Amino acid sequence: MSMTKFAATAAVAALVPMSALADAHEDREGWPASFTVGTASQGGTFFAYGSGWANLVAEELGLSGGAEVTGGPMQNMALVHTGEAQFGMTTMGPAAESIAGTNPIAPGLQMTGACAMFPMYQTPFSVTTLSSSGITSISEIPAGARIGFGPAGSTSDTYFPQMMEALGVEFERRNGGWDDLGSQLQDGLLDVIAFAAGVPVPAVSQLEVQTDINIIEFTEEEQATILSSFPVSDFAIDAGTYTTLEAPARSVAMWNFAIANCDLPESFVYAVVDVIMSDNERMVNIHRAASETLPENWDKNNVMMWHPGAARWFNENAGATISDEMIYSAM
Repeated sequence: MSMTKFAATAAVAALVPMSALADAHEDREGWPASFTVGTASQGGTFFAYGSGWANLVAEELGLSGGAEVTGGPMQNMALVHTGEAQFGMTTMGPAAESIAGTNPIAPGLQMTGACAMFPMYQTPFSVTTLSSSGITSISEIPAGARIGFGPAGSTSDTYFPQMMEALGVEFERRNGGWDDLGSQLQDGLLDVIAFAAGVPVPAVSQLEVQTDINIIEFTEEEQATILSSFPVSDFAIDAGTYTTLEAPARSVAMWNFAIANCDLPESFVYAVVDVIMSDNERMVNIHRAASETLPENWDKNNVMMWHPGAARWFNENAGATISDEMIYSAM
């Protein structure tokens, strides 16, 4: 479960905290001197979003911290559970599987050491092709099409192949980072990329600058089939998300949450959550998907135990009603 260090690690020794509560944490007993945030592959939303909030927290709290390139939600659950990474980001489906002990990284291990920290955004599932392919719908994907599903073990790779099979698509499965898969699509080495990532997906935005693409929506029937079989909700990708779209694109989505190692000090996680949740405008400046990184979305977690510091922040500041039964206790 090794990780590649993201070069732009923030380390700021003396800054005036913008967060209302950062300067109130005089007692930092047990706080780590540095931290890492497990994200996903470069070119995906997890990486851009995670790098941004890692740097923001490092600056606000005067710590050394940064993002790590990982295999995505499944690996992040493992890294945070073991404490190899202090923080990470996951999606509700992989989180549920990890807690149940069916994470393919460590089958049988119930990863209960990763706790919910704050809501991020919904991950839509979307399909992209080159316009030159002539593919404009799921039903037009030819048998044996080479489909890139993202990094192995990612949310996209975990669920999108099953969704395609449920829709009757026959394909050759390919894996890789989003930047790499985007290049392969442009070079004709792939026929389709099936993205599960917060929008706009950086790799898709880059593709539509360089060439003509089709962003394929699900039909109502296809959407209904997926909704009945997978832990997702209905979603529409707004027309303003990509220049390619002329109207909202029908999709499905799954919620993402930031996670923390459950044994991190309560005061530390409380301070981190305060930095992220106290000023949504700063988060949206990091990535547009953060428009859903709002305190009122605390209730989208029905899978993981809450970190005590995070639960206290939401109960005190967001009108949340997180019960003691949903808050992690080392006792």
